[in-house]
Amino acid sequence: MNKGKYIESFVSWQGEGFNTGQRMLILRVKKCNRACIFNGSSCDTNVKMRISNEFELPFKEIQKTVNDEKAGILLTGGEPTLDIYIDQTVSVINKIKCHLFNIETNGVGLEELIKRVNKNKNIIYVLSPKLFNQTDLIGYKRLIDHIRTNKKVIIKLVTEDRPEIHQFLGWLVETNFDMTRVYLMPQGTFRDEIFRNAPFVFDMAEKYKTNF
Repeated sequence: MNKGKYIESFVSWQGEGFNTGQRMLILRVKKCNRACIFNGSSCDTNVKMRISNEFELPFKEIQKTVNDEKAGILLTGGEPTLDIYIDQTVSVINKIKCHLFNIETNGVGLEELIKRVNKNKNIIYVLSPKLFNQTDLIGYKRLIDHIRTNKKVIIKLVTEDRPEIHQFLGWLVETNFDMTRVYLMPQGTFRDEIFRNAPFVFDMAEKYKTNF
């Protein structure tokens, strides 16, 4: 595979998590397995995914941009580990040469991706759990039990004050997960919503000894 399908390709900075401030080429895929179920209730790009058209981007153009801009790559979405994208996601990670890869995923294809990516790549897997009910909670506990020893995986939790969130964070603490690999971010599409949610997220970060 020598090209991928995206709805956005632009250079900016990583604004969240472990690599905040790093200059990145952001590649966004269109489709997601979660936005359609919950109508994008926790997704700030739901409208963009719905109205944007996909375009093909050759890997040689991605490599040129990375070289010219001295940037890493951030793969996001949508869901870049979805079945229809995972081959191109694996290919772009393994074929493109750059100093840093970040991939943001809700976890649907994370285990498969980790198996197929070159172990020598400098990559951070940003797992962003979507916790809306007890079934989600059980699923993410099972996933994290399988990948908890992989230091390249961090957890970015975009959060509101819901019981599933507290149960999940409490479980991480109880199972001795490295909480320095957890980042809490206030839920919100717009400034006022983010500011409204920020105080209790600060409190949660302090309680569970995570990053904010």
